[in-house]
Amino acid sequence: MSSASPPSSASGLRAPGGTGWLRAQGLLPVACVLTVLMLLWYALAIALNAPGAIERHLGGPDAPWTATELVQTTWSMARPILPAPHQIAQDTWHSLLDWPIDHPRSLIFHARVTAEATLLGFVLGALLGALLAIGIVHSVTLERALMPWIVASQTVPVLAIAPIVLVVLGSLGFTGVLPKAVIAMYLCFFPVTVAMVQGLRAPQAIERELLHTYAATRWQGLWLLRLPSALPYLFPALRVAVAAGLVGAIVAELPTGAQAGLGARLLTSSYDGNTVQIWSALLMATVLGVLLTTAVSGLERLALRHRGAVR
Repeated sequence: MSSASPPSSASGLRAPGGTGWLRAQGLLPVACVLTVLMLLWYALAIALNAPGAIERHLGGPDAPWTATELVQTTWSMARPILPAPHQIAQDTWHSLLDWPIDHPRSLIFHARVTAEATLLGFVLGALLGALLAIGIVHSVTLERALMPWIVASQTVPVLAIAPIVLVVLGSLGFTGVLPKAVIAMYLCFFPVTVAMVQGLRAPQAIERELLHTYAATRWQGLWLLRLPSALPYLFPALRVAVAAGLVGAIVAELPTGAQAGLGARLLTSSYDGNTVQIWSALLMATVLGVLLTTAVSGLERLALRHRGAVR
């Protein structure tokens, strides 16, 4: 006698709610860690701000204040040592919505200025890194001559080199976005160069020999074989490069006394002792970095889709 086949293990172990339940399970650890971090942040804000709150707002340690008043004061001070998360969120919200996007007090205005320098430096750095990698792969002489200097260039702190570059370019008449883009390019080109060298050398010998049998030129081999093979290596480096370029653009705004950009916002807020604005500028820089790396990831999907590397 034939009997009905038992249900498959996959269907029998299916979680309630399907993919939605699995997605919720994946987000649960992230939510737990975020909750713990927020609680620790609020507790640390109380501990760090309590001495100033007692002396300046509650009348001193001998005044008749309560623990509730102390907590409320430490979470609402105008210039706290460590602002509470809700203070940072409120300042960011007001800076985004209460001012026109071209106003110097708008975070969007400062983020746009920094993004322009970052993107220009990212493009220049990616092109420079790709050209250096192509030269290194095709010439042993260039590899021996350039690679040590490329590696050594990253040992110079960007804080030390930024004023020099800005002064030199300023003396040549280059001001505005370009000097900051050069600093961003300085941080962008290295990861692109290293990844591209590895990617351009990824094709196996049998693949190179096949092109040789078709009498392909060196540039045809580069275009048809080496560059497509280098794409999976290139895009992770581009994500690192665009984040590093953002850091370079912000650092380049610090020693110039710039009036616009997230670096300028950080500098003026530190001069005024406005720690809430410092943290809101840092939050905006983080959001900008996430947006830029997400954009590069989108380009990666478009570029690799036809190769079957991304589904």
